Amino acid sequence: MPRIDPAPTYTMRQLAAFVAVAETGTISAAAERLHLSPSALSASLTELERALKVQLCVRRRSFGIQLTRTGESVLVRARALLQQAGELESDALGTGGNVSGPIAIGCYPALGPTVLPSMIAGFTRENPDAQVEFREDTQNRLQTHLENGELDLAIAYDLDLSPQLRTVPLAIREPLIVLGAEHPLARSERPIHLPDLADHPMVLLDAPPSTKHALDVCRAGGFIPKVAYRTANFETARAFVGRGLGWTLLLQRPKMDVTYEGLEVVVKTIASPVVPSVHVVLAWHQNTRLSRVARAFIEFVSPSEPAQ
Repeated sequence: MPRIDPAPTYTMRQLAAFVAVAETGTISAAAERLHLSPSALSASLTELERALKVQLCVRRRSFGIQLTRTGESVLVRARALLQQAGELESDALGTGGNVSGPIAIGCYPALGPTVLPSMIAGFTRENPDAQVEFREDTQNRLQTHLENGELDLAIAYDLDLSPQLRTVPLAIREPLIVLGAEHPLARSERPIHLPDLADHPMVLLDAPPSTKHALDVCRAGGFIPKVAYRTANFETARAFVGRGLGWTLLLQRPKMDVTYEGLEVVVKTIASPVVPSVHVVLAWHQNTRLSRVARAFIEFVSPSEPAQ
């Protein structure tokens, strides 16, 4: 007969109180979220700390709640336990056939306008009970959010990704050169030879990993670019190019080759590829126990790769 471990001395309600406090930063905001009185929520938090025999947070009237290092570690596990408890309840009620519940998806900003909307529109059309939240952030921060459980999935480039992430491919992107309509190299019908850009000012999309990728492409082409302007915004880079302030290298191409101001830009391929193509991927942390809705999203965007 298998051994039955003793039941934990903490409760799901206490874990929910702790997660709410960690996410809102104050007792009062967490109490409002859970429809409890502040005193009741504070008591739940104290009882959880007593049950676990650790201090999870420091409470200061003027500064709200500050998690301890132990509290940060427990937060990741608490979120996972609450997620599993919700799935158990859903299955027990016989609603296991429906994909429902929250899913948090991150996205690298330059990919947001061109990749994310169609995915979310299609997924929510097929799964109307799914509650999709998304945030845009730099790729290194997306990886951190995946590791600490703030995000379930993230859409990113396969550049400088942690080996602890699992991925499925979504698309392939080739580096493209974007020029203003009046740029002397824009008049030719031929692809761009990278060394021809060496003496022209560059508008650098300065948002990792695009920063390093663009500079690596230039170095592979035999030159260090003359960076005149830097921006973390994809459309700002195109707008500067449209105004004749330089050229840029991008991995995304909107349907219309015009800037927000209505100025034309010219998009050129590179004459001889000097770097490999870049894959757009959907990523998640290898230690994450994916929720049912997260697994459904992975299978929706990449049917040939069932989520484990």
